[in-house]
Amino acid sequence: MVVSMTIRAFIHGIPKAELHIHIEGSLEPELMFELAAKNKIDLPYQSIADIRRAYDFTNLQSFLDIYYQGTQVLLTEDDFYQMTRAYLQKAFEQNVRHAEIFFDPQTHTARGVDFETVVQGIHRALSDAGRELGLSSKLIMCFLRDLSAAEAMETLEQALPFKDRIAGVGLDSSEIGHPPEKFKDVFDLARRNGFKPVAHAGEEGPAAYIWQALNLLKVKRIDHGVRCMEDPGLVEYLVKKQVPLTVCPLSNIKLRVFNNMRRHNFKKLLNLGLCVTVNSDDPAYFGGYIEDNFRALQAAHQLSFKDIYKIASNAFKASFLTRAEKQKYLYELDGYVSDFAQKHLNAVSHYM
Repeated sequence: MVVSMTIRAFIHGIPKAELHIHIEGSLEPELMFELAAKNKIDLPYQSIADIRRAYDFTNLQSFLDIYYQGTQVLLTEDDFYQMTRAYLQKAFEQNVRHAEIFFDPQTHTARGVDFETVVQGIHRALSDAGRELGLSSKLIMCFLRDLSAAEAMETLEQALPFKDRIAGVGLDSSEIGHPPEKFKDVFDLARRNGFKPVAHAGEEGPAAYIWQALNLLKVKRIDHGVRCMEDPGLVEYLVKKQVPLTVCPLSNIKLRVFNNMRRHNFKKLLNLGLCVTVNSDDPAYFGGYIEDNFRALQAAHQLSFKDIYKIASNAFKASFLTRAEKQKYLYELDGYVSDFAQKHLNAVSHYM
């Protein structure tokens, strides 16, 4: 029991970087109801409890149907600010030191919300959190892969005036039947304009989609990537090149990628030497933020202090921070681990 409490404390306090968080997926039911009332949007729910009961997903698409419904309440710059600031406060309380945040502009522009409204609201919250909480951040714009490449290209053109506020581009939404190759030209132009590329691949889609993301989109990270295990050659490549995987354990269980946390392949990926990280994906819908994901994994797979340190270290190394910024956070991480080990020597030695 002492060891269990100690490792929970270790998980809570360890400095973290989160690299896979959809800001719209952090919209909690309470704020959703509040914004719906303010903006006079009718929701098909009578209460917050009704919303939470709807979060019983059978696959990715069943989640997306409810997710897009929830985004309807976001209309003004202040709506996007409130949503983003609420996530950043939760992240800060769980000792996230750096966050790289996805947003889906097409979800909003299709409803008549200006691109600038979305970016300004999110950016203002990121700036305030940096100044007031010391939490650094990057913004990554995702293309909806179930829409056309032409629509993605149009969205990229809208983003060009905001290059100083958007660090990268990604690819999300319904994966099956929408391979990365569909967006090769869009990603080529994005890279030429200085955007760092990432892509969701190998969540519900096959390992072949991971290869496409790497070879055609030239991505720096794979978001999810858990189906890489289906291709031993791909696993070997990912280990050799240390391509980061931004894994989202609670999301994978909630969307039935794995039946339960004990069946999740995260520990296998870690033991094989892949650069795996822990993230929350859409925490308002999947039952937990980053610390909850760490705790669920640790409980199911008996992760050691060394494992948790390695995962936290991987995330800072895999971030889009500068080398100097990474070193600053890694130094902080090492200091935390050293101090914790001295205070809890017996428990730490038991779990190493």
